[in-house]
Amino acid sequence: MPTTTPVWDPHQYLRHAGHRGRAFVDLLARVPELPGGPAPRIADLGCGAGNVTALLAERWPTARITGYDASPAMLDRARTLAGPTAGGGHLDFAPADAGEWAPDPADPPALLISNALLHWVPGHAERFADWIAGLVPGGTFAFQVPGNFDAPSHVLLRELADSPRWRARLDGVLRHEGAVRTPAAYLDVLTRLGCAVDAWETTYAQVLTGEDPVLDWVAGTTLRPVLTALDADPTARDAFLDEYRTALRRAYPPAGYGTVFPFRRIFVVARTG
Repeated sequence: MPTTTPVWDPHQYLRHAGHRGRAFVDLLARVPELPGGPAPRIADLGCGAGNVTALLAERWPTARITGYDASPAMLDRARTLAGPTAGGGHLDFAPADAGEWAPDPADPPALLISNALLHWVPGHAERFADWIAGLVPGGTFAFQVPGNFDAPSHVLLRELADSPRWRARLDGVLRHEGAVRTPAAYLDVLTRLGCAVDAWETTYAQVLTGEDPVLDWVAGTTLRPVLTALDADPTARDAFLDEYRTALRRAYPPAGYGTVFPFRRIFVVARTG
């Protein structure tokens, strides 16, 4: 079976950094002030290229912030941002597998935040109890994940991967619609863990520009497992992309001002007692 662990491309991911970062800014706006004294510990789980991790230092200038990611390429890019922050805090980055990571009991975070990661972690809600228990009293766990697994971009990709031409090569590569839960389901899990929970969803009507902009968008995230699985066979990879491109053009026809790409996100902010 092909690998389901995608190889990430920071350059491709950051091509849409403005749109992608907007959801993190909206999440951050709902995070309350933190306990933990003048230099709170913050953990960013799934920091990627570090571009949004740096925004944490703007909100909490004296914080000690560590971004964690499993991708060496993403960490290499993120580490260009590491070092003392302008407000007297510190920003660094470290490798970690989100499915196994746990807060350091000797230096517990006041904030555990995760941006566009948990849908890649099977059974991630089962990790919530350990993560919540690892926060300082009154600490916050905040995350956002995509809620668009039923969007044409995702449905068409799964259908193509499951078609007779590609099924044998791509079986088990892609995530399915059960990769995330509803806002109400997340609220239920975290409330039962003793948290005060704020959960909501937002759909951004994004306007993308350029040639085949939706394909360019998903090439940074959703499409990575397929690109990884077919990387050793460029002919097959290009053939798959041609089929997918044609389907996306029909599903997302351009207007005179660009291509509208609805982008639904699920947000959760959980504060411990």
